[in-house]
Amino acid sequence: MLKIAYHPIYKHPLPEGHRFPMEKYELLPEQLLHEGTCKATNFFEPQRPNDKHIVVVHEPEYYYDLLNITLDQRAARKIGFPLSEVLVERERLITHGTIKASTYALEQGIAMNIAGGTHHAYTNRGEAFCMLNDQAIGARYLQNSGLVKKVLIVDLDVHQGNGTAEIFQDDDSVFTFSMHGASNYPFKKEKSDLDIALENGTDDKTYLNILKDTLPRLIDEQQPDFIYYLCGVDVISTDKLGKLGMTIEGCKARDRFVLEQCRNNQIPVMCSMGGGYSPDIKTIVDAHANTFRLAQDIFF
Repeated sequence: MLKIAYHPIYKHPLPEGHRFPMEKYELLPEQLLHEGTCKATNFFEPQRPNDKHIVVVHEPEYYYDLLNITLDQRAARKIGFPLSEVLVERERLITHGTIKASTYALEQGIAMNIAGGTHHAYTNRGEAFCMLNDQAIGARYLQNSGLVKKVLIVDLDVHQGNGTAEIFQDDDSVFTFSMHGASNYPFKKEKSDLDIALENGTDDKTYLNILKDTLPRLIDEQQPDFIYYLCGVDVISTDKLGKLGMTIEGCKARDRFVLEQCRNNQIPVMCSMGGGYSPDIKTIVDAHANTFRLAQDIFF
């Protein structure tokens, strides 16, 4: 059975007019249940994680400043959300959702988190709606538990996974691959193990050809035991924070190719949703829902 991390805390109240579409975290599971893609039993509620799993990735001083709401104002502003105890609790639960989903993926071949993909969180700071790097923490949890050795992170959000790149910059046991918009945030990029920067307006055919030329080779070269897939839907042309030219059908074809590569190579995969900022919330929800529909079709 496909296991999906979800908690009502994922939908966090924000000031009126905030550009982050927080309502998608409530609408997406509702849509999956309504259309019959998922049943209530597919979902599990994450709990508060053990702090030790977080501080192996994030500097303790930074993490405890988050917990105590004692970050300095400049650092708090970079996160982009009004800092509060509930917001930090939300981030902790998202992180545990990814940790737990990672263990389910080892059993079932795939597992997912309705939220997550917080790839702009560095070892010692957060930025751009990200405070704790859920997939980095998940990767370390699996490795430190002796469950996997080599991890491949496939980050196909429209924004470079700068925090993830920094966290694993000197670590050969985690290969970071980011394919993103060249002129998108972050404007000062970090160095992933492999970065592919795409020109504005990149269409479905160009995008998919590059991905199909790259991912099978990476899997063959790196021989990962586990894949983290960050499947942001901000690659589509309607996205307010992206500059690519993909259609929702092209985004679905992207997800199909990645998930089929994982299944065909018998590599467990954990999916965090990442970004999506199209003006019409229905577009965001449908694009994200496609990933779950494909997971059911391909793995179950």
